[in-house]
This record gives sequence, C-alpha cells and structure tokens, in this order.
Amino acid sequence: MIIPPARRTESVREYYFSRKLKEIAALNRERQAAGQPAIINLGIGAPDGMPPAPAIETLVETARKSDVHAYQSYVGLDQLREAFAGWYRRYYDVELDPSCEIQPLVGSKEGILLISLAFLNAGDGVLVPDPGYPTYTSASRLVEARILTYDLLEKNGWQPDFEALERMDLTGVKILWVNYPHMPTGASATPELYRKIVDFALRHHLLVVNDNPYSFILNDRPLSILATPGAKECCLELNSLSKAHNMSGWRIGMVAGQRDLVAQVLKVKSQMDSGMFKPLQLAAVEALSQGPDWFRDLNAEYARRRRLAGEIFDTIGARYDAASTGLFLWGRIDADNPFAALTPGTGASLGERVSDTILYRSGVFITPGFIFGENGKDYVRISLCAKPEVLVHAKCLIESILNNNPS
Repeated sequence: MIIPPARRTESVREYYFSRKLKEIAALNRERQAAGQPAIINLGIGAPDGMPPAPAIETLVETARKSDVHAYQSYVGLDQLREAFAGWYRRYYDVELDPSCEIQPLVGSKEGILLISLAFLNAGDGVLVPDPGYPTYTSASRLVEARILTYDLLEKNGWQPDFEALERMDLTGVKILWVNYPHMPTGASATPELYRKIVDFALRHHLLVVNDNPYSFILNDRPLSILATPGAKECCLELNSLSKAHNMSGWRIGMVAGQRDLVAQVLKVKSQMDSGMFKPLQLAAVEALSQGPDWFRDLNAEYARRRRLAGEIFDTIGARYDAASTGLFLWGRIDADNPFAALTPGTGASLGERVSDTILYRSGVFITPGFIFGENGKDYVRISLCAKPEVLVHAKCLIESILNNNPS
C-alpha cells in the first residue's frame, strides 16, 4: 500500500456479511466442483418478492424519456417528499412538512453515517443498543465518537432498562440510537415505550434517532416515534422502501424530523452525491401510494414463512417468539444444545457454534447472534426472505445432521 489508511479505519472491520458472503461464495465453488448444490442462505434480510407493479412500470416508462437523466435536486422531487408526507399521514398519523421536514436518502443506511457526520465530534458519546444493528457502532467509530452500549435483554422484552440508563454517566453523550420493530430480535414498539424514550431524551438533551424500516412487516399497527408528543424537539426517524415494498436494491430511503435537524443532514449529504435518479424517485411515489391490501398480502406471506422458520428452530432446539415482527426470527440457544456440541469451537459463542455446525454440515447458513453484540451471543437469526419451499428444504437438510449424529 503506497500510503497508510486513515487511523479511523483501524476501529472497524469489513462488514460481517461482506466477509461471510465471500466465504459462502468460496464454499459454493467447492460444492459445485464436487457436484453438490449451493448453500441455502438464510442470513440476510433482502426481500425476494417483487416491488409494486406501478413502481416498476413508472421506472421503465420514465427512464425512456430524454429529460430525466441529468443531475437532480439534492432535496429530492417535490412529488417524492409529498408522497413520503402522505405515507406518514395515512399510516403513522404524523404530519410532516414536505418542504423542510423530509430528506430523501439513498437508502436509510446512508442516513446512519450522514447523521453521525452531521452531529458528532470526535469523543462525543453515542448510546448504541446491544444487541443492535452493527452499522450504528461502525458509523460512530468512523467519526471517532465514543460508544456506550446499553443492554436490551429478553427478560425485559428487548426494551431499554430506563433505570439502568439513568445510572449511566451521560456526560458528553449526544445521540441515542433506537430501532423498533427491533432488529435482530423482532420486538415491537409501543406508544408507551416511545413516550419513555422521548421523555428520557428531553431530560438529558439527547438526539434520538429511530431506525424504522420494519414497521409494516408482520405488524398491523405501524408506529412512528414522531407521533409522540415532544418528539420533533429531540428525534429524527429513518425509514425506507427496502423492506415493506420489496425494494432493497433500489436504495430509496428518507429521514424525517424537525426542520433544523433535517437541514444539518442535508448539509452533509449535499457534499456526497448529486441527487437520486429521477425515474427512481417517480417510481417511489407510486410505491408509496400502495393501500392496505399491499401490506395485507405481504404479511400473509411473511406469516407463513415465520411459521416455517419456527419449525427450523424447533428442529435446532432454539427458543423463539412465534409472534415476533420484522423480517427475521430470533432464537435462543441453550448450553446443552446438540448442534453446539457438534462444533465445540474454543471461545466461540453458542450461537456461532450452532451456525457453523449447520453451515458446514448441512449447507444452510443462519446468522449467529454475536455479530449484533454481547447480548446476542447465545442466539441465532433466520431471515424470512426465502421462499417457503426453500425453508422447508433447509429444515430437511438440518434434520439430516442429527440423523447422521444420533445422541
């Protein structure tokens, strides 16, 4: 390397799924050479369904026009911001001013880093949930912030322990990351939880960022923290079309909140890109116009998949919440789990040992919970983004491990 990398990069590793997908690709090459089928990947939450047909039609039709291929406004089309505002009004009962309280993003993941850049100085404190989405931690590290994890525990329904939060030294802490419906556990938000979060933030002068992409998945009553009294004073909310509209690869998201907070995000974003492709924005307007039938049909399919994922956990011997929300099923591994015993692995967590056993012995990948934090080490996660027949086949492959290793 001709020059050394920036010191800030020493604090992060390549994203776990980026590394794991490379390993799976290498294993698949070996399996192909041996005449074996490819590994079934039940790890990543990338929806496999089609986006709304009107969105696809709009994308195709508008992309053929000659006047849509130039740079676009940094703030997005008026129609898109108005469509986001209408979406929040219909489903979340939240009023947003589309002229200044909504900023379209290239996926909400972009927003995690933009918000960190906009509000955090080196050494500022950030409250990050454990377990939680790893990008909250990695983005904080890249801006050289100081990370304070707060525990989410199964015995508390994966909600924060506010008494424990009050006991923490919050000197210099500026941001509190929250994410409900929670990834990876599937725990749902409640209006009471959001009230507690807003009250805590206002008293301690914190910015809350609620990452809210799963609110429609297996959930009849989507909630936004911005519906909570006082929330606009202290909260930003990230959302996207990735999960609820089967559009993860389209990279269409948004951040919403009080105008001065959103303006700071735009200040950073405008240095980083030159606007979203116009046909994508117009297609997103169509997607956001979908009525309740779209979500009803989507969730009927995910409910079927959740039941089949539960049958996989029954096979593994993992305990889980059959009524969890979001795109994943989260299961606890006990110390005497037979799959963990098949891969002793010095130092490896229970979840990692079970994941490795299943991957290397059956050709099925499920995510070990340790990647989401210390409190996830005894858990594994199954993505519901696989067709029912794939989940059924995966269960049969996993059952064959025990059949070939009788106790």
